[in-house]
Amino acid sequence: MPAVSLTLFTSDRFADHLTPPGHPERVARHQVMQVVASEFRDRGGRVVEPRTATEGELARIHERVYVASLRDTAGRAVALDPDTFTSPQTYDVACLAAGAAVSAVDHVLDQGSGTRAMALVRPPGHHAERNRAMGFCLFNNIAVAAAHARARGLSRVAIVDYDVHHGNGTQSSFYSDPSVLFISSHQFPYYPGTGAADEIGTGAGEGFTVNLPLAAGATDADYERVYDTIAGPILRHYGPELILVSAGFDAYKDDPLAGMRVEAECFGRLTAAIAAIADDCCEGRVVAITEGGYDLKGLADSLRATVRALEGEKSAAASPSAAAAARAAATIQAVTPHLAKYWPGIIEV
Repeated sequence: MPAVSLTLFTSDRFADHLTPPGHPERVARHQVMQVVASEFRDRGGRVVEPRTATEGELARIHERVYVASLRDTAGRAVALDPDTFTSPQTYDVACLAAGAAVSAVDHVLDQGSGTRAMALVRPPGHHAERNRAMGFCLFNNIAVAAAHARARGLSRVAIVDYDVHHGNGTQSSFYSDPSVLFISSHQFPYYPGTGAADEIGTGAGEGFTVNLPLAAGATDADYERVYDTIAGPILRHYGPELILVSAGFDAYKDDPLAGMRVEAECFGRLTAAIAAIADDCCEGRVVAITEGGYDLKGLADSLRATVRALEGEKSAAASPSAAAAARAAATIQAVTPHLAKYWPGIIEV
């Protein structure tokens, strides 16, 4: 196992994206992220100011006319859809969020074995489509990061998304592309309505989209079982040169926007398991990028668990009573027929 070095990428500018009163994706989320970053810095960790994404970097994922339409909102408050809003500085902040993801990828690729990074950003990104903002997301930060890694010469990039909502924008960005493996665990059926078990990619990308739809009420045990049984083995067999993580924490038990029962420590265990695969497959190169998480205590505790996991700390073991995982069993039963032929010897009918 390579020696681990973690760097956080974040900025005070992320407080400049304002949403209407009562909106769950609020400035208080940034304040929580900054507290966690400050704690990391106080124990000797490195926190870096990111750069802004260039138009060319955004255009690898988004249509240029869409980027221009968002640029035109600068200086104004605009409702892009019933959930997604801009404020006068939102365009610049969204460019910085995507740039933080790109900065984190550059850092991990430019440094030695065991280099890890996490971008603590807002607005989140995984719902943003090629030509459409949605679900609080303007630019698809993690998709921009994956496309940047490909542009730098990597042939296999993996994205693992454990946000409670399906990353529809990320999926559609790479749905026909075998060079980017996309794995998503999410509450289903739920917003945004995508992410069914039979959504597995198309054309050359068939089999490289892996959806793990979980029923509401899923626990740590359910999540850990589907990762141990499906996500982890596929990820390891794929052999990525870089692993990106959409680190959304809204599967937390008290999150107001979902119905899962996940403890904060579970996000640490999931992240540690992903990082262990990165250690074996790609010299430990892993980048996590924040997505959702709207209960402030849950966000803080889940972020702390995730940062500690990326630092290489052992996570607390799951409760033995969590052995029953009926929702995971249903998910595994649902996805296995769709995935088995693409991952023979890994997924068995």
